[in-house]
Parts: sequence; C-alpha cells; structure tokens
Amino acid sequence: MADASGTRRREAGMPFILVTVLLDMVAIGLIVPVLPLIVGRFTASPTEQTFWFGAVTFTFGVANFFAAPVLGALSDRYGRRPVLLLGFCGLATSFIVTGLATALWMLIAVRLVSGAMQANAAVANAYVADITAPADRARRFGLLGAMFGIGFILGPAMGGLLGAIDIHLPFFAAGTLAIANWLYGFFVLPESLPPERRRAFEWRRANPFAALRRLGALKGVGPLIAVIALANLAQFTLHSSWVLHNTFKFGWGPAENGWSLFVVGVMSALVQGVLLRHLLKRFSPQRLATVGLIASALTYLGFGLATQGWMIFAVIVVGTLLGGGAQAAIQSLVSNAADAHSQGQTAGSVASLTSLMAVLAPTIAAPLLGIVSHLPRGDMRIGLPFFFCALLQAAGAIIAFLHFRRQRAGHAPATA
Repeated sequence: MADASGTRRREAGMPFILVTVLLDMVAIGLIVPVLPLIVGRFTASPTEQTFWFGAVTFTFGVANFFAAPVLGALSDRYGRRPVLLLGFCGLATSFIVTGLATALWMLIAVRLVSGAMQANAAVANAYVADITAPADRARRFGLLGAMFGIGFILGPAMGGLLGAIDIHLPFFAAGTLAIANWLYGFFVLPESLPPERRRAFEWRRANPFAALRRLGALKGVGPLIAVIALANLAQFTLHSSWVLHNTFKFGWGPAENGWSLFVVGVMSALVQGVLLRHLLKRFSPQRLATVGLIASALTYLGFGLATQGWMIFAVIVVGTLLGGGAQAAIQSLVSNAADAHSQGQTAGSVASLTSLMAVLAPTIAAPLLGIVSHLPRGDMRIGLPFFFCALLQAAGAIIAFLHFRRQRAGHAPATA
C-alpha cells in the first residue's frame, strides 16, 4: 500500500516537471535573440563578433561536458530535485551577471560557472523516466519536447521585444524567471526517485569519457549514440549560426530573430505535444526516428538555400511537421536500454555528449560564418553553416536506417 501511494505521488510529479521545464526554457529563450548582440557591444567587426560569440558558447559547453555526468550521477544518489534546484541557481546567476557584464571576460567567466551547475534538461529526462513505464516514455518525452517548444514560443518572442527596448532587459527578466523556478521547485516539485532505487556515487562513473563509453555499450542502441552526436552537432551549429546568419543574410534584428524562434516553438509544441501521441499509435519509434532525421536534413538544406526572410518561416513549418518527432523517439530508445537505477547517469551521459557537441559547434560555426560574413545580403552562400548541418544530419539518418535494418534482420529468424 505504501509503495502504491509513493507511485501515485511520483506520477503526480509529471505536471510539476512540465511546468519546471517550461519556465526553464522561457528563461533560456529570452536571451537567444540578444546574446550575440551583447557580445557585439565588446567587439569591433562582424568577424570579431562571430569569434567571441563562439568563445562564449564554447566555454559553457566545456564546463557542461565535464559537469553533466557528475550531476547525473549525483541525481542517482541524492534524487532529482536537489540537482534541479542547483541548476536553477546556476541559470539565475548566469543571466543576471551577463546582463550586468561590462567586459568580455565577465561573459566568459559566468558562462563557465553556469555551465558547470546547469544540467536541468538531463535531470528532467531522468525524472520522467523514473515515473514512466518504458512503453510510454516516447510519448512523455514528447510532452517534455512540447514544453521546450512552448518555452521557445514565449521566450525568444519576449526576448526580441524586450531587447528592442533595452538589450540588457531580457537577461534580468530571465534571471527573475530562474529565481521563480527555484522557488517553485523548492516548495512544490516532488522527488521522483525513491530511496530504494538510488545508487552510490562513484567518481569513476562520473568521468565524462567513461560515461560516454558506457553509453555506447548500452544493449541494442550503441549506433544511436553516434546519431545523437551528429544530430546535436548539427543542432548546435544551427544555434551558433542562427542569429548572425539571419543578420548577415536578411538584415534581421532581435525582433525578427525572436519571431522566427517563436514559430519554431509553436511548431515544436504542436508536433510533440499533440501529433506525436497519434503518430506513435501508427508507427514505431524506429520509423519515426528515421523519417524525422531525413526530414531534418532537408530542413537544414532549406535554411541554407533561403534567399529571403519569409522562406525561413516556410521551412520551419514544413520541416518541423515532418521531423519533429525524431528526438523524442531516439531518447525513448536510449532510456529504455538503461536500468531503473542508472537513469540519471544515462541522462547525464547523454547531456555530456550533447555538451561535447556544443563545445565543437562554435569552433565549426564561427569559421564557416567568417568565410561568408563579407558577402552581400541575400547571397545563398551565407547558408554555408546550414549546408554543413544538412550533411551531418544525413549521415545520422543513414546510420539509424542501417542500425534499425540490422535489428529487424536479427529478429526475423527468432520470429519465424
């Protein structure tokens, strides 16, 4: 009876974690349209702005790469809730200090600290895995994705509007939201990991390189780790290039970039929050992952080929409708391969892999943008970073397709 009561209480945590993720993503989304412009205040040319924006992003990724598996392992030992609260503190500090920054070194220092403290997405995934049966995880990861999408509906649009008033204002608004999220988590959010499912913390398991090796050894999903790496490298290259690409190619400012991300959020929420559960009734996660990866490769290609601003919005709508379910499908397959005692470690390892790609992406995006930053507005060649993303995503789609085909071939004799 006590166990049933505890299960019901943890199940009730799903709405709470969705609100937590929503507030988190609104806070992060607020700064997306204006962070490159803040960096530009301390630089003298587009090329220099591109380099230092890459450096700021690189710093966060390095810190998160080493810290994410540690935080994931700590959440397996002490529970998800305290690690989430630590992450909210890191976000609030990062936003407020960034808004107050008067030099580039301050931006880099605060991104280093916040990257080390922030693993909210990984811990939220582990939280959902704690309270969800394996068969339902793709749908619930889709709901998490919908909250990410809604956060990117509200956050960048608000950031663009506030940034048009004062470029520092979005950072103070985001810091306030992060503090509100900490209060919400402290007073409302229940713990999802019961004591009997916790495991001792071991530094050797928290080593990010060892964590990645164990991730690749998960039964039946090893090649999908390469797919996750390629997809994340493409996504972070897109993130690192988005605002500056649109500024160079179309002359967009904070408002236009904010509205473009608003549309991304609307479509993501629609696909993952509404359409995904219907698609999962008709198609397997493997099929959704393969089709989604192919569609995403074509979407990146469409971004690069766009020569007018309205084309970007058309590509966002069509591309998200066709490819928006891939991430939740792959996440569910990896989560189902891990046991109940190591969901935090697995989620932390995936976050560490994601952070490694976030480290690499700016070092790739900045030189690619630097090559084309001198070209006139509307020139298709400015889309060079997105052509690179399309190649990465196409490679991931091929790996996933071959992996799933091998799995089906391996199961065929047993079924027969």
